[in-house]
Amino acid sequence: MNDIGETQKDAAQIKDRYHHGDLREALIEATASLVEERGAENFSLADACRCAGVSTAAPYRHFRDKEEILEEIAARGFDALTQRSMAAVQEHGSGTLAGMTAMGRTYVAFAVEEQALFRLMFGQRPALKAAELVEDSGHECFDHVISEVGRYCERNGIEGDAREIAVQLWTFVHGAASLIIDQDYEKVAPDVNIEQMIITATERLLSR
Repeated sequence: MNDIGETQKDAAQIKDRYHHGDLREALIEATASLVEERGAENFSLADACRCAGVSTAAPYRHFRDKEEILEEIAARGFDALTQRSMAAVQEHGSGTLAGMTAMGRTYVAFAVEEQALFRLMFGQRPALKAAELVEDSGHECFDHVISEVGRYCERNGIEGDAREIAVQLWTFVHGAASLIIDQDYEKVAPDVNIEQMIITATERLLSR
């Protein structure tokens, strides 16, 4: 199916959800679709209403404005990243180098696969970042990283501050993810092996 067909199908599903009484979820889904399609800055709340097939007054039954819907989407993004990361760790072994590396690869893969959402989660929207819902989900996501680092250090007899090491690991994978989605590697290092780089950097940062 082409992009137009997919868009029409998505819109129909969102409207169907609304007509079954789930207005709040229909608005979230419609807004998330527009974030993915256009970016968070390039549509209005009225556009989201049209996508959901509801009146422009409908959102105010559940949200104060578009920003609050974006907060919900960003928070769900952190929740999804947490779930995917923890699943990858469990698959490869909690407290192991393979598990830690898998967590880093998952972070980068999430950014590449969900670019618009990733930009929303980490973009230049101070009010959104400061929202309690987003902060809580973001901190919970990072707390899992700290816990895994602590588990790895304990299991392997490594001394060090788990939070400090977690920040270093996050700094690396976030930087790598940003360079990939901004296509900067293609300009200066088109042959870079991202997979191997993540493995090498993770091992070095954990070998303290």
